[in-house]
Amino acid sequence: MPVYNESRTLRTILARVLASRVPLPVEVICVDDCSRDNSWQILQQLASADSRIRIVQHQSNSGKAAAIRTAIAEMRGDISLIQDADLEYDPADYSKLLAPLLDGRADVVFGSRFAFNPQRKVLHYWHQQANKFLTWVTNILLDINLTDMETCYKAVRADILRQIPLKAQRFGLEPELSARLAQWQIRIYEVPISYHGRSVAEGKNIGLKDAIEALWVLFRCRYIDQRFTTHSDYYILQSIRKARRLKRWSKSRFQHAIGRRVLEVGCGIGNFTELLLSCPEIVAVDSDPFYVERLNLRFGHLENLQVLRGDLALAAPAAAGVTGGFDTVIALNVIQRLADDTAALKNYFSLLTPGGTLILMVPAQPRLNNYIDESLGHQRRYDADDLRQKLLAAGFIIRNMQNFNRMGAWGWRLSGACGMRHLSQRQMRLFDALLPLAKLWECLPLGRGLNLIAIADKPK
Repeated sequence: MPVYNESRTLRTILARVLASRVPLPVEVICVDDCSRDNSWQILQQLASADSRIRIVQHQSNSGKAAAIRTAIAEMRGDISLIQDADLEYDPADYSKLLAPLLDGRADVVFGSRFAFNPQRKVLHYWHQQANKFLTWVTNILLDINLTDMETCYKAVRADILRQIPLKAQRFGLEPELSARLAQWQIRIYEVPISYHGRSVAEGKNIGLKDAIEALWVLFRCRYIDQRFTTHSDYYILQSIRKARRLKRWSKSRFQHAIGRRVLEVGCGIGNFTELLLSCPEIVAVDSDPFYVERLNLRFGHLENLQVLRGDLALAAPAAAGVTGGFDTVIALNVIQRLADDTAALKNYFSLLTPGGTLILMVPAQPRLNNYIDESLGHQRRYDADDLRQKLLAAGFIIRNMQNFNRMGAWGWRLSGACGMRHLSQRQMRLFDALLPLAKLWECLPLGRGLNLIAIADKPK
């Protein structure tokens, strides 16, 4: 709860928050943004009387967004919900906001003032039209269909909110948070809420300047600063997800070797899994519980897919619930991140039926190693002889080894020379658009590829 000169309503709103009927323990973090009235003294009195209230004071007025960032750093719960300190939003709506989260259907719930709601106060027409215009711009830029982007009520899973890098000041928080949540590609729901807007005389202080700021924030998030999370691996996986034609091209290089019962190792959020869904049986494994959850939410309803959490490099496959008997094991850009890639290859070997096939893709050319490799967690890049020796040592018979994506190797070299440190969505979209040129380049003997693709069999 951000607080700035709200002494007239502070006791009332906190009483309503604490009296709200929610099936969870409640903690209220109130951040006083250097109020000039006696709001801080009131907060001190209320906090001393109720341990559920925690208070923080800014030494200078920094704006609503700064107060929310402070509260995020202090929060300890599993679900966060922003509550203004005035009386415009009714805590009696908490149960509606929390229901989709507690049912496991949503990761974020917006409380919409413009969806059908039980009651709302009739106020200024142009203020409402400005909100609708900003929501319309948000929907166009981010390809979503919200009805109320500017709503204060946004209930968000705390583990996600902690990983969103918020930078806006004042009232730029709402468009920035809405944009970042949309860019996370998570499940967003809306529920209707009541709204009791206040007048200018009562302290309403939003005008044209804030609308212009909101438009700028939306533009910045969409086109300039697309970094929507501090979770580097998730950001990169979402960037790669944009290159759909590149994924289909890579699959075409080994499509003929994919069998009926497939194990995908290091499935991540399912960027490649979605191309395997026509297989009769798929088991997808990843060590990150968040990725396993995301993939289960996307495709867990399909009877031919099983998603498991496990690390096939650190433990025996049975410890991850993987029992073996696979026709095909697919490991795309996995083993270069492992401390012991040889042990992982031996585990893959044990999971195949006699005559089964391992499909492996790894980054090639050690001399290409740069900052982006570091950000991706690469411990090594491979040359063909090194990869061949490791596959033979694990017991495989190598059927085919090929360079892949020659044009991408030059792009990688250029990125390193420019000091770039991350793969971005902009880069992946650009490469996807240039894919016809990349395919033509692949037909020409112009250097080695960015990756090596190996197809190796377990002896019969």
